[in-house]
Amino acid sequence: MSPPNQLTLLRVLLTPVFVVLLFSDSPVNKEIGFGVYILAALTDWYDGYVARRWGYITRWGKFFDPLADKVLTSAAFISLAVIGYTEWWMVWVIVVRDLVITTLRSFAEFKNKPIDTSMFAKTKTLLQLLVIYVLLALYIVRSDERLSVPLSAWTDVIGAPSVIYTSMLVVSLLTAWTGVMYLVNNRAVIKELFTSHDRLPESQ
Repeated sequence: MSPPNQLTLLRVLLTPVFVVLLFSDSPVNKEIGFGVYILAALTDWYDGYVARRWGYITRWGKFFDPLADKVLTSAAFISLAVIGYTEWWMVWVIVVRDLVITTLRSFAEFKNKPIDTSMFAKTKTLLQLLVIYVLLALYIVRSDERLSVPLSAWTDVIGAPSVIYTSMLVVSLLTAWTGVMYLVNNRAVIKELFTSHDRLPESQ
């Protein structure tokens, strides 16, 4: 297994570690869990850098890497719903859209029919990550009295229910919209993916 694929696998393996630590009773463990999430997210950037720098780009990597990203992101959003920081319907909109579209993109890469990601979709991904980082940090701070007291001014503003709800609403609606546009703009390629097949030679 190439180094980038090892990093991708590490990202998947770190996901349950992050979740377990996040829901630990210990504030310190929660903070470690947040650190694990950041580490796992950084492997996404680094495995791409390694793959491009040393030419380790493989079909398997193109297929598995984006799926690993969505596993980590979906775990974070589901955790936020369990904590009570977001509505479940918003989470399912995000998770289902991302898993469906990412699986479709990965399948297209595997079939050597890559589909480019739009700048709008990249903006959506950055916004998702920003919301995840902020809400996880908010949860960590509120879980530790050593942090919650001195940072109360920050948590009172960022952690206001209306702010959290509006942020997640924007993310979920933007995620759904980019999913619909992705299907519409790439409908010809998608149709070809599921209608084309290798023909067996006719018997003589």
